[in-house]
Amino acid sequence: MRLVFMGTPDFAVASLNALVEAGFNVVGVVTAADKPAGRGQKLQESAVKQYAVAKGLKVLQPLKLKDPEFIQELQALQADLQVVVAFRMLPEIVWNMPSKGTINLHASLLPQYRGAAPINHAIINGEKESGVTTFFLKHEIDTGDTIFSERVAIGEDETAGELHDQLMNVGAGLLVKTVKAIEAGNYTEQPQVQSDSLKHAPKIFKEFCLINWDQPAKTVYNLIRGLSPYPTAFTKLGEKTLKVFKAELEKETPDIAAGKFLSDGKTYLKFAAKDGYIKLTDLQYEGKKRMTVEEFLRGMRL
Repeated sequence: MRLVFMGTPDFAVASLNALVEAGFNVVGVVTAADKPAGRGQKLQESAVKQYAVAKGLKVLQPLKLKDPEFIQELQALQADLQVVVAFRMLPEIVWNMPSKGTINLHASLLPQYRGAAPINHAIINGEKESGVTTFFLKHEIDTGDTIFSERVAIGEDETAGELHDQLMNVGAGLLVKTVKAIEAGNYTEQPQVQSDSLKHAPKIFKEFCLINWDQPAKTVYNLIRGLSPYPTAFTKLGEKTLKVFKAELEKETPDIAAGKFLSDGKTYLKFAAKDGYIKLTDLQYEGKKRMTVEEFLRGMRL
């Protein structure tokens, strides 16, 4: 079976590697165009491109997915199945091209948490479990018939970064299982249930990351976990931004107003929320590198 793989970040590399290691015939890899990055604005290749080039796989990097030249190149690969992991929305002319369709790996238990940021939102909402789902693409995003899913427990203090790595590896295995099943014709498609109670996972913008200290401490703590290490929750300290990567939850009733802080100037810095304290442990002050709270307090007079 001829496969075309589509993906861009590290999350997708694990799946592509699993397919290659399983011996599947990956005839082409579609990924994002090289982009200038860093102070020198040097062109940076996507993680998927770097892996594909190292493995000698054919790489396509279209700027527009409806570009006639790209469509022609894609058709020439004669894929039986297309596999999408952490890529962008595909036009119908692309996802409807292969005879066996196009499948996607999504980092949630569909139909819950459709959208661009399922890992972040699951932790922000205090979920106890998440998972990965494979499904066939159709017109509306993340709504196609599901094939397989696998559940993963979320730890009490787990961050989005830690859940990302866990789902990345579990998802790679599930994808191999899915492609094998499609090749053998041994699978059943399940339509997704439509409900008003479904939780969504929209793209996260900067204003969403600002901590509201008037909320319950657990809500603030989950926001910090769900945005770590990226895009990162933040608060204001004076006129400057203070990013919070990790913190501890203290359920002691605050005797200061929400948003105010306590510190001994050496070992701890904690902010009052509505019903408890958030003790910062790993942070980044505007204009400085990421550091522990002890390192921060050594160079800061509060």
